[in-house]
Amino acid sequence: MKIGISPNYLKNDIFDFIVSLVEKLKNAEIEFVFGDSVLKIKNSDKDFWKPYQVFKEEELSENCDIIVSIGGDGTLLQVAYNSRFTKTPLLGVNFGKLGYLAEFETGKIDGLINYLKKGNLIIEKRNALDAACVSEDCKQLYAINDIVIDRGKYPKMIEITIEIDNEYVSTFSADGIIIATPTGSTGYSLSTGGPIVNPQTEAITLSPISAHTLSMRPLVISSNQTVVIKATSLFKDVQVICDGQRVSFLNSPATIKISKSKNDLRLVHNIDKHYFEILRKKLYWGLDLRSVNNNAIGGK
Repeated sequence: MKIGISPNYLKNDIFDFIVSLVEKLKNAEIEFVFGDSVLKIKNSDKDFWKPYQVFKEEELSENCDIIVSIGGDGTLLQVAYNSRFTKTPLLGVNFGKLGYLAEFETGKIDGLINYLKKGNLIIEKRNALDAACVSEDCKQLYAINDIVIDRGKYPKMIEITIEIDNEYVSTFSADGIIIATPTGSTGYSLSTGGPIVNPQTEAITLSPISAHTLSMRPLVISSNQTVVIKATSLFKDVQVICDGQRVSFLNSPATIKISKSKNDLRLVHNIDKHYFEILRKKLYWGLDLRSVNNNAIGGK
């Protein structure tokens, strides 16, 4: 098994961690290569990388059997985008804050090395989204978490029309709408009142952002259905954001067609962690903080 290593080069102390990881991989006789983001790490020893193969991030997945993403969930999502056409499995090491997708912890690297050496990895398939602009020519859009269509710099609401499988659903005014996968249901969609959807569910969630009517609620549909969103703004364009990272500006009115992607994410699962455990620990799901830490809110 050949490991590809792709870190978030902006993280403090990331170089020291990679040096330690490389030593452990060598001792375990596991072959590895790097993505070229390592060359951007500040205060790193430039000579350190010379003995190793370094590939462009977009080509890393073609030259390894599994990619180890070192950073937060945002890093993993970017690595997933770079490797979307190869379906190379991704393993996330949490060097960030939340670490919802990056399930492996930096303090338990020895266990991770043993897991990699055994090669008996548990790989989960996570749905992704493809989107195309029907109203004008633009590049194909892709997201693991969500596609957000919103008002952008325009200070007022936009008008949104939803069609599903060529059937009219509704027209309403709002700041925007979030189209999320089950993986993305615990992200931006959740903060707008959207449901938590288990990643094994074949579903797509549509969550309005600050709709100008209380009756407009989140909608869950089959992942096999096709969604068409028409967004109309009095401003010159509307904004489309994929995974909170890639931004496109489309002329108003913009019509975007969204469906399940053939290029899904293959995510290596930590056998020591379970989905509902992650919800409880990362999102404090179902936890009454008043009973956990009364002192934090002035109690005794």
